[in-house]
Amino acid sequence: MKDFLKFMLASMVGYLLLCIILFFLFMILLFSVASLGEKETVVVPSNAVFHLTLDKEVMDRGTKSPSFANFTSFSMDKTPGLDDILACLKKAKEDDHIKGIYLDLTNLQAGIATVDEIRTGLLDFRESGKFIYSYADMYTQGSYYLASAGDKIYMNPKGMMLFKGLYAEVTFFKNTLEKLDVEAQLIRPKNNRFKSAMEPFIADRMSDANREQTSRFITSIWDRMVEQISVARNIPVAELNRLATALDATREADVAVEAGLLDGLLYKDEFMAEIRKKMDIKEEKKIPSVSLKKYMEYEPVKKDRAFVRNKIAVIYALGSIGGGEGDDYTIGSEKLSKTIREARLDTTVRAIVLRVNSPGGDALASDVILRELMLAKFKKPVVASYGDVAASGGYWISCMADKIVAHENSITGSIGVFGFIPNMEGLFRNKLGLTFDQVETNANAEFLAINRPMTEKEKEVMQYEIDEIYATFLAYVAEARKIPVEKVDSIAQGRVWSGVDAKRIGLIDQFGGLDDAIQLASEMADVKEYKIVSLPKQKDPFQQIMDELMGKDPETRIQKEIGDFYPYYRIWKEISAMKGVQARMPFQLQVQ
Repeated sequence: MKDFLKFMLASMVGYLLLCIILFFLFMILLFSVASLGEKETVVVPSNAVFHLTLDKEVMDRGTKSPSFANFTSFSMDKTPGLDDILACLKKAKEDDHIKGIYLDLTNLQAGIATVDEIRTGLLDFRESGKFIYSYADMYTQGSYYLASAGDKIYMNPKGMMLFKGLYAEVTFFKNTLEKLDVEAQLIRPKNNRFKSAMEPFIADRMSDANREQTSRFITSIWDRMVEQISVARNIPVAELNRLATALDATREADVAVEAGLLDGLLYKDEFMAEIRKKMDIKEEKKIPSVSLKKYMEYEPVKKDRAFVRNKIAVIYALGSIGGGEGDDYTIGSEKLSKTIREARLDTTVRAIVLRVNSPGGDALASDVILRELMLAKFKKPVVASYGDVAASGGYWISCMADKIVAHENSITGSIGVFGFIPNMEGLFRNKLGLTFDQVETNANAEFLAINRPMTEKEKEVMQYEIDEIYATFLAYVAEARKIPVEKVDSIAQGRVWSGVDAKRIGLIDQFGGLDDAIQLASEMADVKEYKIVSLPKQKDPFQQIMDELMGKDPETRIQKEIGDFYPYYRIWKEISAMKGVQARMPFQLQVQ
C-alpha cells in the first residue's frame, strides 16, 4: 500500500509538472505569434549597399511559413517573391541611403520571364545613377542574363560561365510503361497535332510537330537574350552566337573577359575591395549593407498619406489548375473563383489584375474560374499579367481579360485539351498477379476502368467530350481576341508560343511585367491614387503555426527535407492528381 501511494504521488507530481510546462509553452506560443504581427524596425545605414541574393526559388508572390528557431522562439520565415524583389528595387532607387546593389547570383532559381522582369527592375534602378556590381562563383545562362543589367560583372577565377545556347530535352516513358505492361490510352482532338503533353507516354522521341514548336520558342527566347546582352555589353549578336557555338567562353574564363562578357576574375575579397573602392570606404572598414529580407521590412520615409479608398486587386493564379481550395503552389477553382467574385463585388476595388503563372490543368476547373472572370469584366476593368508561363488552362482562365500583358519570353498558347486513361491490366495481371471480376447493372457501368483496355464505345464517348471541350476553348479565344474560330484553330492545336510570337498572332496585347499591367489597369479605371491589395489572402501566422503543429501543412516540411528536389516532387504530385479532361502544357521549362 505504501509503494502504491508513492507511485500515485509521483504520477500526480509528474502530471502537474507536465501541465505547467505545457501551459508555459502555450503562453510562449501566444506571445510569439502576437509579436509576429509587429514589424521589425530596420535601420539602413547611410552609404549602404543593397545585397540582393537570389538563392531561393523566385515565385511570383512571397510566402510566409512558420519556423521554430528553438523551444522559446517562433518566427515567420519569409521567402521573398517577385513582388517583394520589384518593390525593393523601386524603394532602393529612391532611397538616398542606398548607393548601389551587390547582385549575388551564385545560385539563381527563377524562370526566364521572371529573370526578365527582375532585369527590367534593375535597369530601372540604374536610371538613378547608382551602381550595380554582380558577382558569382559561376554563372548559368539565366544568372548571366540577369547580371548583364549591371555595370560590372565579376566571377571567381576558378569558376565557370555557361554560355552555350538553349536546348530542350524531353524524357520519354513509353519503354518503361511497356516493361511494366501499362498501356497509355490518349484521347485528343484529331487536329491537335501540337498537343504533346502526354507524348512522353506514347512515343520514344519527339514528334515532328513537337520538335517544330519547341525549336521555335526556344530560339525566340535565345534571340531575345542575345539581343539584350548585345545591347548591355556592346558585343555584336553574331559574336555572341559564335562564342556560344564554340563554347569558348565556357571553356576559358579568360576568353569571357577578353570578349567583354565579364569585367574581371576576382576572388570574393578582391570583389569586396572593388565595392569599397566604388563607395570610397577604407580597407579596414566594414561595408554597410542591407539584405533583401531586411530591406523588405524597411520604410525609408514615413509619409502621412491621405486616406486612399480606391484599390487595384492583384489576384495571383500560380501553379497547376484543379478543383477545391488549392494552396501557395496550385490553383484551386473554388478558392480562386471566390476571390475574383469578392473583388468584383467590392466597390472599393476599381480594377483587377490577374497574375497568371500556370501551365494549365483541369479543363472544368479552368472554366469555373473563367466564368467568374467574365462576370468581373462586366463590372470593372480586368487585365491579365503573364509570368513565366500562362499556357493551356493558364490561357483559358485569362483569355477573356480586357487586356493581356506578357513578357517577350513568357510561354503561352497551348490551346488544346486531352484525356489520358492508363490501361494497367498487364501490370495487375502479369506483374502483380491481380485479377478482377465484377457485376454491373448496365453494359457500361464500369466506364473508364483502368484494369482493362477501353472499349470502342468508351473511346467514342471520350472523343466526343474532348472535341466539345476543344471547340468551347476555341470559341472563348475567338470571342475574346476577336479572331475568327478558323484562324484560332490554325494557331491553336495545342501549340506553344513565346510572348514575341503570341503578340504577332494576336494572343496577347502588349509586352510588359506586373507593374505595367497594374499601370494599365489604373488607366483603364481612370484612377490616379490607389493602393494595391494582393489576393487571395494568405494564412495568418497563428493559423500556419497551428496547421504545422497539427500536421495539416506537410508541404513546408517536405520542401525543407528534399530541398532542390522539391520542384520534381511537385511535378509528380501534379501528374498524380490529374482528373478529367486536361488543358495542360506539355513540359516544364527551365533555362540553365
